[in-house]
Amino acid sequence: MKHLLILNDPPYGTERSYNGLRMAHALAKTDEEAEITVFLMADAVACAKAGQAPPEGLYNLERMVRRVLSAGGRVLMCGTCMDVRGLRAEEVVDGADRSTMDELAAATCAADRVMVF
Repeated sequence: MKHLLILNDPPYGTERSYNGLRMAHALAKTDEEAEITVFLMADAVACAKAGQAPPEGLYNLERMVRRVLSAGGRVLMCGTCMDVRGLRAEEVVDGADRSTMDELAAATCAADRVMVF
């Protein structure tokens, strides 16, 4: 089954992106055949920023993005959203890719399930 998770919220301050990445990882663990795509847009593009150092005891979204990637999932980031926030491709986790709305549209059409966080 193909799952598309669209995340909109910043990495910290709300728990929506945290919960979306938790779901992506849970899906990957539950169904090894699942194809998981996480699309980060708006403030969620910062979830893939490399070098995060949250305070002790707080979840680390960079680590969670890496976990999705290591489970074979794809992490795509809205290029326009990256530009607006001054986030360059070399500043993000290896394996997370700059993307477009056209690619999001294609992933949406191909997905069996779409979840928005």
